[in-house]
Amino acid sequence: MVFPERFSTLPVATWPRLRALLDVPTQADEVINMTIGEPRHAFPAFVGDVLTANLGSFGKYPNNDGTPDLLDAIAGFLKRRYGLNVDHANLLTLNGTREGLYNATMALCPETKNGKQPVILTPNPFYQVYAVAALSVGAEPVYVPATPETGNLPDFVNLPADVLDRTAIAYVCSPANPQGAVADEAYWRALITLAEKHDFIIFADECYSEIYRDAAPVGALQVANEMGADPDRVLIFHSLSKRSNLPGLRSGFCAGGVESIKRIRALRAFAGAPLPEPLQAVATAAWNDEKHVIENRALYAAKFKIADDIFDGVPNYDSPKAGFFLWLPADNGEAAAVKLWQETGVRVLPGAYLSRDVNGENPGDKFIRVALVAPTQEMQRGLTLIRDCLYD
Repeated sequence: MVFPERFSTLPVATWPRLRALLDVPTQADEVINMTIGEPRHAFPAFVGDVLTANLGSFGKYPNNDGTPDLLDAIAGFLKRRYGLNVDHANLLTLNGTREGLYNATMALCPETKNGKQPVILTPNPFYQVYAVAALSVGAEPVYVPATPETGNLPDFVNLPADVLDRTAIAYVCSPANPQGAVADEAYWRALITLAEKHDFIIFADECYSEIYRDAAPVGALQVANEMGADPDRVLIFHSLSKRSNLPGLRSGFCAGGVESIKRIRALRAFAGAPLPEPLQAVATAAWNDEKHVIENRALYAAKFKIADDIFDGVPNYDSPKAGFFLWLPADNGEAAAVKLWQETGVRVLPGAYLSRDVNGENPGDKFIRVALVAPTQEMQRGLTLIRDCLYD
């Protein structure tokens, strides 16, 4: 048997790696899991009624491109949120944005760029599908540090010209997972200008866009539209997982230029997994409703306040602007995670599990990621235990 080598250097996946790390006894009576970003707030009350009303559609093959009602609802969201006027041809519904972030690379990354192996830029730390997508198309993944020194966003502008000339795609997550940093208008303008100069596409992962504390984060496509950039220069990816507390629905979308969407749609016609139409009906209702989103955002704002109070005075604590993670400093992320588990029963994720080593350094080594998704009292107990165990 001959197997491909392109995935042979992948590290052990995040969650099996974490289970192996924490496969040691704990002295705690209560386990508080703060590892995975799985929202535990209530999803909208209308979900059950909409699903029940559309059960009959489970008896037919779903619309691969998205039902007209769902596409209308997504277009309405983009108009309300970003002032964008988009047609159905600018939209593609997804079976979760992870699928879209992967398939967009499969559909849009060229085999070569300026006669050489293409580069795909990714922040470091990052959502792991970015790297797997790059390897799948034979591109070279280039991991760009997103650290406190760079505002926890990747500094693509100062990369060497020869790397930028080979770049086909640049992934950016804003609000960032895990740090909660937000790309402002100036950041997007500089990146879009760079993409135009070196002719690459920006994939803006905006799945946390609706969980913020103060001002709503500006959108990449919004800025590109204001600049008059090529419509195919930017693709944005959104999800109902965080916005509407519906991670099990597996509903998201990408939006961008007509040519880009056409190419992704053509690939998905062969290899995509469309969302069942009863679930598309639920997604339609969710994108059309903002009331539950506002309520959800208020719950997270209260949690941010609790976190800020608990970690007040902790050196290098950085209160996030958006998202629902804390990116907490630690002398060693793995050691901190083991100590917390053994002594307190709190489970957190070592930051290095979201990063790659580059030149012998891993920007996540000295951090842990803590998800603020649990019920408020449970979250508060967990954060207090983290503070008392690691910082007192």
